[in-house]
Order: sequence, then structure tokens, then C-alpha cells
Amino acid sequence: MLARARLITAASFAGSLGWGLILPFQYAYTVNTRGWGAVIGVLTGTVFCVGAVVAAPLAGRMADRYVAGHVAVGFHLLASAASLAMGAAPNAALFLVSIALFGAAITASAPAAQVLVLECVSPDQRRAVFAYQFTSLALGMAVGAFAGGQLIDLGSATGMWPAFGGSFLGFAAAAGLLFMASRRWAYPHPAAINDPPARELGGMATYRLLARHRNVRLLALVSMALAAGFYAQFETGLPAFALESLKVSASTVGTAAAVNCVVIVGVQWLVVRVTGRSSGASLLAAVGTLWVVSWMMLEGALFLPPELAGVLFVSTFAVFAVGETMYAPILGPLTAAVAPPGMVGTTLGALAALRTGISAAGPLVAGLLLALDLPHVFVLLHVGINGVAVAIALRLHRAVSASSAEVDNGPVDLQRSSRV
Repeated sequence: MLARARLITAASFAGSLGWGLILPFQYAYTVNTRGWGAVIGVLTGTVFCVGAVVAAPLAGRMADRYVAGHVAVGFHLLASAASLAMGAAPNAALFLVSIALFGAAITASAPAAQVLVLECVSPDQRRAVFAYQFTSLALGMAVGAFAGGQLIDLGSATGMWPAFGGSFLGFAAAAGLLFMASRRWAYPHPAAINDPPARELGGMATYRLLARHRNVRLLALVSMALAAGFYAQFETGLPAFALESLKVSASTVGTAAAVNCVVIVGVQWLVVRVTGRSSGASLLAAVGTLWVVSWMMLEGALFLPPELAGVLFVSTFAVFAVGETMYAPILGPLTAAVAPPGMVGTTLGALAALRTGISAAGPLVAGLLLALDLPHVFVLLHVGINGVAVAIALRLHRAVSASSAEVDNGPVDLQRSSRV
């Protein structure tokens, strides 16, 4: 069991390393290196998100119908091929198609990998495994971004090939590791499981069934609110806020990102141990509360000179990171516990699509409010969003407690999957 967990965690690192090699440089590559212009540069992020939103529900459904490990392997191989396709693209149109496939493959692999973890790992170990998986994702992204910065040459049309090649190898290695992990698990044959709710429904009927489950609705709302309240602004909105409104240096923004990663790696194991007996829904409320505090710190930074504002900005990213270490380990097990029978993967995929769609709107909101010179509105809006997340999480906690269900540590019944 632990061997399978190690393989899955190593696969997370390898895949995110491949992602980190490309993601920070794709805009500059399309705009400056290839000379396709700012519109194409913006569209790279847009089509990446569109591919992700479209693919996530499909992949979740596939994880319910087929062997989850094989589904995860297939999408990692697709990401590997898309990495090379981006490098080989002779024009902007084919590059956009390639990056849409890249985004679809990366996002689609997540629900299947999560189902694999839920099946392979005992209930008392799930939070720890999801925590280590999240840590490996953060480390892989950081290592990939650092290596990409050293290896690529954006002044040459072929200067990104080390990143594309490295991404190809990273995702191919992740596929191999996941294949090894899936081979160590004896999956039931599809025909051996009789689960009418998942097998008979298709298309929108599947999602109407999800929407009729109150706990699924509440979890969808709180996860969307938390995505809008932090993750939607992490890569673009918060750095822009720091540079434009707090007037801090670019190096301070980089330091804040590094501190965020270091805190995640440094305190993840401690957070899992301390919160191990707490219910998942109550921890989501704690995450929202921490992020309310974080945004209020940023509000205070607006009244400070740039030097002190920079210190507070870096400190805020450390507080954000503590919330992340709570959020990542509980979302998968909590989703599995509230999902209807036979629809664990479908529920994971649907929630991933909703979070991705919400996150895609984040840069637009930040760009509009900061362009209008409304930094206080930008900050207080996100205080309010996280406050809403806290309220919904508390409702979810009460609903789960009332049903006398153990939300995030109970066993996942393999009969719940129509995989089959």
C-alpha cells in the first residue's frame, strides 16, 4: 500500500515538473520569441483553461467507468505528446490547439489519479498521502520553473525546446509510475459490478443527479468560493496588486512565491498531524478563515510604505500557504465521501471543472479593478468571498454531522464505482 502511495507521489512530482518547465514562460515565448503578438499570448492561458474545463468532467466519468489508473496513464501520455506538439507547432493556430490539449490532459489526469489514491490507500492514510502529493506538486512546479529559467533561451526560436523536451520526459515518467501503481491493485472487472445509478445515466442526467445531492451542492459552492477567494488570484492578480498598488519590487513578489512554497513543504506534515481528527468540512471553514485574515493583512499593507508593505505581502503568502496545507489533503476524501454511489470520479471531475472555470475569471476581475485603481475593492471583495466560503463550509459541516456520516475518513466502497 505504501509502495503504491510512493509511486503516485513520485508521479505527481514528475508531472508537475514537466508543467513547471513550460507554464511560466509560455506567454513570453508566444509574444516575443515567436512574434505572434499579445493577443495570442493571452489566448494561450484562455485555451488552456477551456481545455481543462471541458476535459475534467469527461475524465471523471471515465475514472468511474474504467480502470482509474489506466485513465490517468493515458492522459499523462497525452500531456507528454502535447508538450512536443507545442514545440513543433509551425504557427499560432496549431500552438493554441496543442496548449488546449496540454491543459485538457493535465486537468483530466487529476480525477483519475485521485480515484487511484482513494482505492489504493487505507482510510487512515488518505489525508497524509494527499498532503504529500500536494507537496510533491508544489516542489515539482518550483523545480521545473527554476530549471526552465536556467535552460531556455527566449531569444531563439528553438530556445524553448529544452523545456518542451523536459516536459515530455516528465509526463512520460509520470505515466510509467502511475502504470506501475495501477498494476499493483486488483481491479474488479467492469461487468462484475452492478451499480445502476452510475451505469444507466449519461450526459446531463448524470450532473442533474449530482445537483440533487445537498452535500455535493454545498461542497461545490465552498470549493468554488475558495478557488475564487485565493487560487484565482495567485498567479496573476496578487502579483499585479503587489506591483501596482503596493509598489513593491518584482524581487519581493518572487520572494513571496518562494516563501509560499517553503511553508507548504515545511509545515505540511505538522498540519496533517494536528488536524488529523478534525472533520473535513470544519477544516474548509478554517481555511476560509485563514484566507480572510490573509486578505485583511493585504488591506493593511495598502496603508504602509512600500518597504513595510513588501514585508507584510511576503508574510501574507506564508499565511495563505498554511491554508493550502489544510485544503489540499481533505478535498479528495471529502468529495469521495459525499459523492453519490458509482460517481466518485464524476464528482471529482465536475468540481475540478467548476473550480477551473472560476479561477479562469480571476485575472479578468483583478485586471479590471486594478486598472480602475480600486485596490481596496479588490481586497475587500476577496475578504467577502472567503467569508461566504466559511459560512457554506459550516453549513456543510452541520449537514454531514446531522447525517451521522464520517465525511473524510470513512472507507470508499469499491461498489460505488461503475468501473468497471
